[in-house]
Formats: sequence, C-alpha cells, structure tokens
Amino acid sequence: MKKAQNLFPTLPKDAAKPDRPITPERVRLGKMLFFDPRTSGDGAVSCSRCHLPQLCATDALSKSIGAYDRHLIRNAPTIFNAAIHTSQHWDGRFVDVEDQAVHGLTGPGLGNPDDRTVEGRLAAIPGYPEAFHEAFPDDKDPVTARNFALAVGAFERTLIAPSRFDDYLAGKADALSAQETKGLKLFIETGCVDCHKGPGVGGAGFRKFGVFSDYRAATGTMNPDKGRFDLTKNPDDVDKFKIPGLRGVAVTPPYFHDGSVESLPKAIRIMAKIQLDTDLADTEVEAIAAFLGSLTGPMPADYDHPPVLPPGGYRNAGPSH
Repeated sequence: MKKAQNLFPTLPKDAAKPDRPITPERVRLGKMLFFDPRTSGDGAVSCSRCHLPQLCATDALSKSIGAYDRHLIRNAPTIFNAAIHTSQHWDGRFVDVEDQAVHGLTGPGLGNPDDRTVEGRLAAIPGYPEAFHEAFPDDKDPVTARNFALAVGAFERTLIAPSRFDDYLAGKADALSAQETKGLKLFIETGCVDCHKGPGVGGAGFRKFGVFSDYRAATGTMNPDKGRFDLTKNPDDVDKFKIPGLRGVAVTPPYFHDGSVESLPKAIRIMAKIQLDTDLADTEVEAIAAFLGSLTGPMPADYDHPPVLPPGGYRNAGPSH
C-alpha cells in the first residue's frame, strides 16, 4: 500500500484549473454541446458519438467514425478522467481538452468547414445564445468557437471517475481483493508502473510502443501508424504514442491506438513482452487483469442522462471536402 500511495495519488474531485474554471453555467452549456449532433458538419455526429455512456465513454470501435461517415485514424479512449492527462490525443497534439474541443470542430470528427459556420448555426438555434450569455456574461458576442471549447472543456473536467482503488490508496486495505492486491504488486514489480503511474495510472508523457520488438508483429495490425513522428517529423518519435491512462481499461476494449487487440489479458501479455521483455505466466496475467479491473469506478453523475437540447432544425449542406 505504501508503494502504491507514492506512485498513484488519488484522483482529484475535478480537473479545474485557474485558467479553466468550472462554473455551473459552463458545465450545463458544455454538456448540451457535447451531446448535440448539430455541432457537426452533417448534423449527425456529436462529441458523444465516440464517447457513449453505455460503453464507459468509448465507442467500442477499433477506429472511430466521424462526420460524413469518415473513418478516423485511431481508437477513441474514454473521456472519463482524460482532463487530468498532460496532453490529449494519441500523439499529444492537443495541450488540453479545450484545445482538442476547438480543433475538433473543423477536424474529421465533427467536420465543419470553418469555425464561423458552426458559430452561425448555434447562434440561430433559439436557446443557445442565452445559454452562451449565461456561461460567458462578460462577452458581448459569446457564441464563439473558443467559448464552445471552454464550455465543453468545463463539462469534461467534471468527468472524474474514482474507483475502489482510490479507497485502497486512502488506506482501506480491504477495498481490493487478495487477487487484485497480488496484481497490483505484480504491476509494480514487473515494471508496468514505469509508464503507468500518477492519478490516471498513465496519461503523462510519451513512450515508444515496441521497445524490444515491433508492435505490429505482436498485435497483428497492418496499420503503418508511426505515432508522434507523423506530427513532429522527429526520427526519435517514430512509434511513440502518449502513454494511455488505465482508468476504466477493463471495460473499454479494443486496445491500443489502432484498436487491434480485443482481449485485456492479451494486451497485458503483449505489453509485458514488447515493452519489458517479460513473459508473464497465465496466473500473473490473471492477477494483473484483476487489479486493472479495480480501476473502473461508477459513471460520473448524470453522464448517462443526455440533456434536453434547445429545439431547432438543421440544414444539411453536405460535406465540405
């Protein structure tokens, strides 16, 4: 327990920051926008499309599908606890959830041609101008892409999902079963914790996927994805990806950036082999999987209750490109 307490601080109650405040008005607006398909270019996709309440805020697809049925290039991780990560996206291209939200408006996920288009669409829906004014009372014209991102980010910063593992870290020894405690000990001693530490059990920094052998051979993927290299063009970043947070991992398959592995035990075995050059026994895999199961907590309050949205039609102009 003492080792675990040093490696894994308990989750905060929320992910608010001085420059990213959480107010009831912003959270209420952000939740509406998060679940509203009218924020997308085709009027059919919202942020929640990749983060379904029924699937622990994922979509269970190997690679997600965005506006106009475009297949995205990577798997969508859960949004729960994501706001505490040090960056967003598998290659870390977004500095925080607000940065991801604002770029998502014109990215393949929501597929708008530009910010002005979605700003005009939201401003024309009765109810949204008032909600934006309440959330951003100091702005003369608050219906902006920036405020969209701040509101969605405020909502996402409330989506913290503590689990029995946090009870254990707080000193309740019987919060974990004997099998889960054994798995925690193996998780630490095998070296998994070298990457997966902190309150998110990961979510900070980048690491090469396939330290001892090519991940493609181990996972069976045909995906040529080179990870962070595609963003930075730095040869040192070939096959580097953001270290995923493992909160909720037991209930959010498929695994890895390309969703190439469906089974958690298989993912554990692959990670031990290609990252740590370790062959785990079946009993060790089972114990680590049991520990990872303890990282799943109850769904954040009200996430499974999508909001009632302001009524208003949508004119589908077709894809912009």
